[in-house]
Amino acid sequence: MGLLRNEMKKWLGVIVAVLLIGGVIQSPSVLAKENKLEVEGNLVIVGGALGSSNAEVYHEFIKLSGGKDRAKIGIVPAASGSLKSTNKFKEDLISYGMDESSIEIIPLSSHDFSGTEENERKWKSNAQKNKTVDQIKELSGIWFVGGDQLRITDTLLKKNGKQTKALEAIWEIYRGGAVLGGTSAGAAIMSDVMITGGDSLGGFRQKFVDEDTSSSDEEYAPVYIEKGLGFFQWGIVDQHFNERSRSGRLAATSLKYEKDQLAYGIDEDTAMIVHNKEKTIDIIGRNTVTVVDSSEAHTNGKEIKGLDISYLSRGDSYQVDEQHYTIHEDKVPTKGYEYYDFEPLPATGVLTSYGTLPNYLSYSLVDNTAVHEVHSYLYDSDGDGYKIIFQQDKHSQGFWGYQDGQKDSYSLLHVNMNVEPVELSFKANDNLFSNYQKSSFQVPDYSFNSETKGSLVMAGGALGSSNAEVYEAFIEKAGEDGDYAIIPAASSSLKSSRAFTEDLVSYGVPEENIDILPISNHDFKGTEEDESSWLDHKNDDELAEKVLGYDGVWFVGGDQTDITNSLLNPDGSKSKVLESLWTIYEEGAVLGGTSAGAAIMSDVMIAGGGSYDTLANGFTDTYDSMSQQEGGHAYLEKGLGFFPYGIIGQHFDNKARLGRLIPATSAHGEEGEYSYGIDEDTAMIFDNDTWTVEVKGRGGVTVVDLSEASHPDDAPSDYEDILLSWITSGDQLDLDTNEFTVSDHKVSTLDYEYFDYEAAPHSGVLTPHPTLGNFLSYTLLDNEREEEVKSYSFYEGKGFELTFAKGERTEGFWGYEDGNKDDYSFLRVIMDIQPVEVEIDYKN
Repeated sequence: MGLLRNEMKKWLGVIVAVLLIGGVIQSPSVLAKENKLEVEGNLVIVGGALGSSNAEVYHEFIKLSGGKDRAKIGIVPAASGSLKSTNKFKEDLISYGMDESSIEIIPLSSHDFSGTEENERKWKSNAQKNKTVDQIKELSGIWFVGGDQLRITDTLLKKNGKQTKALEAIWEIYRGGAVLGGTSAGAAIMSDVMITGGDSLGGFRQKFVDEDTSSSDEEYAPVYIEKGLGFFQWGIVDQHFNERSRSGRLAATSLKYEKDQLAYGIDEDTAMIVHNKEKTIDIIGRNTVTVVDSSEAHTNGKEIKGLDISYLSRGDSYQVDEQHYTIHEDKVPTKGYEYYDFEPLPATGVLTSYGTLPNYLSYSLVDNTAVHEVHSYLYDSDGDGYKIIFQQDKHSQGFWGYQDGQKDSYSLLHVNMNVEPVELSFKANDNLFSNYQKSSFQVPDYSFNSETKGSLVMAGGALGSSNAEVYEAFIEKAGEDGDYAIIPAASSSLKSSRAFTEDLVSYGVPEENIDILPISNHDFKGTEEDESSWLDHKNDDELAEKVLGYDGVWFVGGDQTDITNSLLNPDGSKSKVLESLWTIYEEGAVLGGTSAGAAIMSDVMIAGGGSYDTLANGFTDTYDSMSQQEGGHAYLEKGLGFFPYGIIGQHFDNKARLGRLIPATSAHGEEGEYSYGIDEDTAMIFDNDTWTVEVKGRGGVTVVDLSEASHPDDAPSDYEDILLSWITSGDQLDLDTNEFTVSDHKVSTLDYEYFDYEAAPHSGVLTPHPTLGNFLSYTLLDNEREEEVKSYSFYEGKGFELTFAKGERTEGFWGYEDGNKDDYSFLRVIMDIQPVEVEIDYKN
């Protein structure tokens, strides 16, 4: 993908310059409301779950506060239930160069904190004390930690809604040039209209309240609105945006309360930098900011029509007065140069590829020539809900680039969103998929040397250059002074191989110790040489001898069949180079790979297919191209067998591949073995010496256990009693005993569940916590109320009901990682798959 668009970028320079005059694109939205107050200061508004490792956000806040040598920063702890997050933010500031003496905790709170001897409820009176005012006036920056936004407004506003002395002082320094920042609740307070509660289903139902009337017995919550502090004067702010799928509640709130202004939904670990003097909004951090324009939208009964949705990512900005979007120069337009051409399925549950809303719209709609409209659903357990339709028109634009190494980064402008009420019903039918094709694949008969000493680092794709945990694990096993080889065969260019070389060098490996091996079965773009001639190198004696000297070998991502074709002989036997790879692996070398480079590791290699299509239709013996990885029957090939203890799946969370891994395991898994689905930016590390699997990185590994599952021959799409586990960074699995060890920074949630509420089914991209691991963690494992939760996957009246249940051996675990980010694992969730007929009744 990258090289094609970089080549395009060279000759599209004139076109891009026209589209992006300084990166500027005209927005058709209504003019923003004029600021009533002249403000010299700036805002750093974070969508929650700010990672301690997110240097960009911390550096920006410190810089806007005056720099680490001059800044004087105060932290307001009022939103939190304890001082833990306040002290952690202070520690983070110090780690980024601030002197401890330049950081103060401002004693403001309306409630007592846990874990302290003092009764901090008394701090409420501090908001009216001159001592507090004097303290605030000495500051150049103030940070509001997360928690409950009402605690902040209750502390800083009087009962009659007027400002306390402390709030007046905060406004004074803000107007004079200070920066105000906050995360989660500390972001929610920034706008005048403060969203305090509610969800997208409540928003679509157009249920609004001015006091908390939500009930844990209901599967939806009305949108609860209170008055915020109004530091951000250009619209409404919402936070935890795509992790909690709040598009529906923000769109409905914008339409009701501030139709003449844009509304902004900020993702976790992402910041909106507001420059009041320049009237610009810049995006930094790891995810996106959603911009909702409801100026042309309207309601018709229970329908909502004409919403305009845009997504901005790192490096993008918005000029408020000029109504211009500025897209970072490293991203190129996708219109007319779309990378994908496939028919995406509707987003209906946890088996939806690209199952978060920004990703679904990016990959399935805007960067896809096949369609101009996609849709999803949101409904409760009674099937009462909505169909959400997303459309492109002449104003819609997409932009693509890489960030953090070779992770896709998209920006989207002006996607239309319409909402219409529907009622869904599901009826079990075991005979729906009578044309299911069983697998005819013959599992290769590999002989594995039980004395093998080497190890494997298998990454699930989209490995970030900043993911030190994974890189350091690979380097530690090979040795910083070891010799490294990179095999480029899977890719369409040498760009990813060169990027991985640069990453290794950035982590301390001498560049002269790294070789890119001439192994490929196809020509690469962007080079003068015809690399298809490299196919003969697989049996080159000199190259095979050279491979024997490497301590670490890395397979880059792309098409896994290109790797196997480049290393296996036509009769399926090992080439000389592959024999050498096996030799160094047996003697102690580390072999690693990402995406396709992980898929090749098992005996049975999944090379294509989608979750719904595999469950519904089974397997195929034909493989067209990489496009087959976006859907269709499952296609299996012979892998290289370095990991003979189960089938490997990759891109597991983003491409929702559980539904293809389960049938592949059922057809070809060995008794007593698990299968493994590795999330993006995550690695599963296997050590032959200890027979242990350990997880590193930012996602998790789904472990599929079919040892207790039932699967009738006459109902090939019907499963009962599948066991699912999800292990994350620091967790281990002993393959000898099949025992899990969860990292000791996490505690069991069993009988100590944090949540207690009725959970709606997972119904699509507007379901909170949309990825499988997070959905089950928040709604089932850490939820006292639920013993089981459901999701659905369907297309044209046929589909599947997925039931996830607690059993006697089910257990969840929770802790913090990277600052105050939730970090879950769970063991042995029971999963059933039931084919169902689906009927959709349109209410209007």
